[in-house]
Amino acid sequence: MGGARLDGRVERGNQTRQLVLGRAVHVASTEGLEGLSLGRLATELKLSKSGVFALFGSKEELQLATVRAAVAVFVDHVLTPTRAVPPGLGRVWRMCESWLSYSQRRVFSGGCFFYATIAEFDSREGKVHDALASTQTGWVTFVEETVEEARVRGELAADTDVSQLAFELIAFMELANAESVLHNNNPGYTKAARAILGRLHAVATDPSALPAAP
Repeated sequence: MGGARLDGRVERGNQTRQLVLGRAVHVASTEGLEGLSLGRLATELKLSKSGVFALFGSKEELQLATVRAAVAVFVDHVLTPTRAVPPGLGRVWRMCESWLSYSQRRVFSGGCFFYATIAEFDSREGKVHDALASTQTGWVTFVEETVEEARVRGELAADTDVSQLAFELIAFMELANAESVLHNNNPGYTKAARAILGRLHAVATDPSALPAAP
């Protein structure tokens, strides 16, 4: 009986934690990680403040948990659809397409969670900065590896500068996100898709494998 009660409390705690983090990622994407507070989230979600404090303990721990939760959402909406496509040029395009869709559909209320929070913490020090820096490094590495796969398979020109191309693709995507969030409109996504496809067509060994620019 004691074990059942303990299991029940653990399960309720996990459910509460997920509820809090589900709200936290959206708040942080619009107001920044500094906009989070345990008391505020408890009040907005009509939860016990003491219970929420017990789950996270400090604002920094809440911020770190929010970053981890955002990573999991990003994986589901961008990395998983990308990996569903065989390595090569098609995977590169699916990666970019998935990222633009993730931003445009406002998976996070404020657009790309990481674009917003990295700008908030880029000149700071500490665990939250390090966590965000690690996620950014991981994303850049993923983009570079995806591009390199296409180059190795002969679907991109052999002399393609993989690091440079990855940098440009990310820049196009992030600018579309920034423009859309700032002006509350969507034309930037079409411009980004056009720019990305133009860049990929220029280095593809068989440009017909890509869709035409919108």
